[in-house]
Amino acid sequence: MAEQNTEAKLKSWLKQEKIQLWNPPYTEDEDNGPGQQHMQGLAERYAPLLALPVAQVSGALEAIRLQAVNRGKGNKTFRETNVATLELLLPRDCKKDPKSKNLLETRLDVGVQEVVDRIGEQYGLKYIKLILNGRTLSVDQRLDEQGVKNHSKMMVLKVSDTELKQQLSEEEEKTKNQNESIQRTQKGFQILSERDGSEDTSPFLEIADQRGNPLKIPHEEKKALILAMGLHEKGRSLMKKKQFDNALCHLLQADQQFSKCGSALLSSVDNFAVLQLDIVWCYRALEALSCLEDGKLRLQRAEDCFLQCYGEQQQRLLMIKGNTGREEVLFLRLYLLQSLLSYLEGNDAQARHQLSKVESLYSRLCLDSEKMSQLMVLGFTEREARLGLRACQGDLEEAAIHISNQRQEREELKQRERQKRSRRMEVISTLTELGFSRRDAARALQLADGDVDKAYAILLDSSQAAQATNNNTEGALSPEKVDQLLYLGFERDVSEAALRLTAGDVQSATQLLLDNQGVLSAELLSESPPSTSSSPSSEEPSTSSSTSTEDNELVNEVLEDISRHEEDYLDLTLEEESQLIQTMKMYLSRGHTRTV
Repeated sequence: MAEQNTEAKLKSWLKQEKIQLWNPPYTEDEDNGPGQQHMQGLAERYAPLLALPVAQVSGALEAIRLQAVNRGKGNKTFRETNVATLELLLPRDCKKDPKSKNLLETRLDVGVQEVVDRIGEQYGLKYIKLILNGRTLSVDQRLDEQGVKNHSKMMVLKVSDTELKQQLSEEEEKTKNQNESIQRTQKGFQILSERDGSEDTSPFLEIADQRGNPLKIPHEEKKALILAMGLHEKGRSLMKKKQFDNALCHLLQADQQFSKCGSALLSSVDNFAVLQLDIVWCYRALEALSCLEDGKLRLQRAEDCFLQCYGEQQQRLLMIKGNTGREEVLFLRLYLLQSLLSYLEGNDAQARHQLSKVESLYSRLCLDSEKMSQLMVLGFTEREARLGLRACQGDLEEAAIHISNQRQEREELKQRERQKRSRRMEVISTLTELGFSRRDAARALQLADGDVDKAYAILLDSSQAAQATNNNTEGALSPEKVDQLLYLGFERDVSEAALRLTAGDVQSATQLLLDNQGVLSAELLSESPPSTSSSPSSEEPSTSSSTSTEDNELVNEVLEDISRHEEDYLDLTLEEESQLIQTMKMYLSRGHTRTV
């Protein structure tokens, strides 16, 4: 980290003085070697400014010079042969020399899978993912199709460690499970996102505001939001287990899903901002310090989102929750990461400024262990005690009252939910007694927002429409019309389906079949008119029992990663943050640089 800070400062000064180390007299024309006398002169001039030994500054300048020379060579190679030079940010346990850059030469019109295979073979990595600017590259596409350019920096994310041959089979099984983890998580939350609560007993997710009130969100946005939040929860669960590689994979997938949500929605909830912090925190844990630009952009997004969501000076948050103490841990982490990135850019002054804000917050948020113990003796959990004390600025009595009130509010919310569900079951039973199927009654009630009269009207309209459609279908499938389509060379089953879809219009049915080359997709066939009967005995299962069982298993699996406490994301012990604060203080205290 200190080396990156030193190089950043030197690069800034060299740029100000318009010194090009890759050109004479700093680089010899013959062999691209260093111009010793002039390089030594620079080192002696900059060393006092950095408060570092001349030899150390000389080494940093030579590293910068070599980077520039190699970049020039890479540009020339790319112009002449279309072979690009990519910088690989390898996992820390794969770096043979932490100070040297790991470069890969390749054409950009090759598939990502080919590059993955080369990296795996060269560095002994069996299962990896490639990350570019915070996006996971798809192995099914080419490099250039996904924005990879000459000199791009790609992060190599190891999904599993398979170095020990004697454990190969065990590791392969583990890796297989990790590779399936994202797919299973995604599928599980996709199932939940399709559920609207119309089924009697199936678990479903509801998007609520900070008071627990359900939010009305367009269906497609709701699906994307549930999937994004679900992947985020899974990623946070893995972060708690220190599985940062796997966590980052899930968090980046969550980020892609959040991008499908409207900006108005993202600015009204803090989930998106918290996700950005978590991604950069993973970068830090994985020592992917070269992901500087992406990290800066994400922290800026987080700060902007907090401002829109919480308001200036957090007034909106204060109005909604009555205090801001619990959310301050998010700002502590934000300022701490901003301090770290400023230091890596060589901006010590900004790093110190942000760190002073961090230390101020830390002194308020670091809790008295005696007060924690007293609250836990009263029967409160460690999480409740921590969040309660932070909400009440460390006041023990106020914290006890606050936690008790929160418990009561939570119980009242559960009671309202139970009453709502009980009332719903009663209404569904009433509608089934009138001859409608339980499934249709539940869906109608969902569409009617719980209004029994509207639900009954929806069911009547649906039944009458189905009856009318059925009568029309009988005419639509007259033998003469079917024969006309058979004469044109279409199969009987698709001819009958096309006539049903077009209400018996032969010309429209013919055009439909021609447009689809005589084959109707499952999507089109699913639009066929439903059966007129709505009695329970006529219901057809939407999925086979085996598929239903698999769906339930996936749903139960992903629900395990969702915390039962709505403020789990605020419950930080600050142990990791404390360690990073001490590290930053140590680096920043090594000496104050002077301006050129």
